[in-house]
Amino acid sequence: MLLQELARAGVSDVVVSPGSRSQALALAAVALERAGGVTVHVRLDERTAGFFALGLAVESGRPAAVVTTSGTAVANLHPAVLEAHHSGVPMIVLSADRPRELRGIGSNQTTVQPGMFGTAVSFVRDVPAPTAGNTDATTRDAVRTLARQAVAAAAGHEGQPGPVQLNTAFREPLSAGLGDAAVVGVPDAEVDLAFATRRVRSGLPIAELAPDDDPATVVIAGHDAGDDAERIAWELGAPLLAEVSSGARFGRNLVVAYRELLRDPAFGGAVRRAVVLGHPTLSREIPALLQRGDVETIVVRGAGADVYDPARAAHPDAPTTVVSDVRVAGRTRPEHRAWVGRWVVASRALLGAGDAGPDLQAKRSEDRAERNRFLRDEVALRRRPVDRAMLAEAVWGATWPHDRLVLGASQIIRVADGRVLGKKLRVHANRGLAGIDGTVSTALGIAAALEQTSAGVGTTRVLLGDLTLLHDLGAFVTGTEERTHRVQVVVGNDGGGAIFRGLEVAATTPEQDMRRMMTTPQHVDIERVVTGLGWEYRRAATWGDLERVLTDPAERVVIEVPLAD
Repeated sequence: MLLQELARAGVSDVVVSPGSRSQALALAAVALERAGGVTVHVRLDERTAGFFALGLAVESGRPAAVVTTSGTAVANLHPAVLEAHHSGVPMIVLSADRPRELRGIGSNQTTVQPGMFGTAVSFVRDVPAPTAGNTDATTRDAVRTLARQAVAAAAGHEGQPGPVQLNTAFREPLSAGLGDAAVVGVPDAEVDLAFATRRVRSGLPIAELAPDDDPATVVIAGHDAGDDAERIAWELGAPLLAEVSSGARFGRNLVVAYRELLRDPAFGGAVRRAVVLGHPTLSREIPALLQRGDVETIVVRGAGADVYDPARAAHPDAPTTVVSDVRVAGRTRPEHRAWVGRWVVASRALLGAGDAGPDLQAKRSEDRAERNRFLRDEVALRRRPVDRAMLAEAVWGATWPHDRLVLGASQIIRVADGRVLGKKLRVHANRGLAGIDGTVSTALGIAAALEQTSAGVGTTRVLLGDLTLLHDLGAFVTGTEERTHRVQVVVGNDGGGAIFRGLEVAATTPEQDMRRMMTTPQHVDIERVVTGLGWEYRRAATWGDLERVLTDPAERVVIEVPLAD
């Protein structure tokens, strides 16, 4: 009954990890799937199940329900719940539990589950164990109300969207087999998808802005800012400083090399107003800019739990202006276009021509020597080892609007942020807490939701480092009865945590201490690991190899790229 009411309220996906205490929910879910109402996804462990549900919600915009048994199973959801909380991603935790009379007396697999996630969940209900035959109209109405309350809280009808918990108790006997006649499906006409769709109702004012006489504004687009940031930058006549997972990394005002320019007094030093959307996490230059006393900061409230406000740390008495949206009135003037033009031209100069390919004119030359030079250059290019910038640009270039790109919390996301050019793509990264865990599981959830809505068109690519891959090996373990998804996992392998090499402490710490305690070098045979788990494997040691394997039609493939830097 509870799952049916969740389906009516717009929940279309249920992720299940097997367990004894949760068997009634699991068997009801699969029966409802057969009858028509939800799609069920089985993941073998709870940590990957939580991130899989996160990915489903990221792509669909609606909460996915995740079912666990009791005890440590629930605690294994905590990383995904925290990420959902700080990213504003809706999720419904259905945690099975002992009835109240068995709590606090040492019963097996029993702990305090209601409130286990603390302030990371906005809505918690401890649901009493059902009684036999308790299906009267009053009970049905109560269950419907509970389901709609949970979905409304997760979707952010009144507060911020995020995770919620329904802790559901069950007495023994825990369940019996359900025949198909015992579960009634939920017709499409009864499903309210709009009710479950993520929304942000902040109650904050809308900022009415106009291009200033002094065109010294920048628009900063952090993670999940959305394409509204590009519109605001264009209407204000402002440079667009858009992170790679912002959803706004495109348009004529885009400044790719923003970090270098913010460090330049002629550019960053001239900024007097910043409009911030999303959650910037990939640079130190952005918070440094916003902490300056001479910069007016306007933050558009996002879906996450916290308002992005680094200025508060430096200037608690000069609060940031926080708004729900920005409307621009007035038109830009030549000085605004000149201001943007300076940033864009300087950014292009900093990026340079990149890795110039062979001269195509030489390929068609009548001079044999020139043609031979072209062939030598082309062969040399294809044999070049791959560095991080080449890898980021190749994966970015191979991804199209009907695809999805997921970036791990590795050094490579920062390299991509500083290199890849404008392109309107759906890009995701778990930047709520910027954790290293759960990246592949999240991508698989995104792929599952994408394939439900796009008739199988599009590939989900994951670009990450070797340690990020190893943190989520459980994602590759799937039951044989489950659907597979079109996913490319591209691993830049340098044998350790390169991101830590850039820390200031590396300059004063013995190299052997940094290696053992921070960069943690590893020698895992990735091919044996992933093929043993049923995935295909490709190795791309050169630029030519990489170009070839990125267009490989394999459905589930891991592409290992040994990095040259």
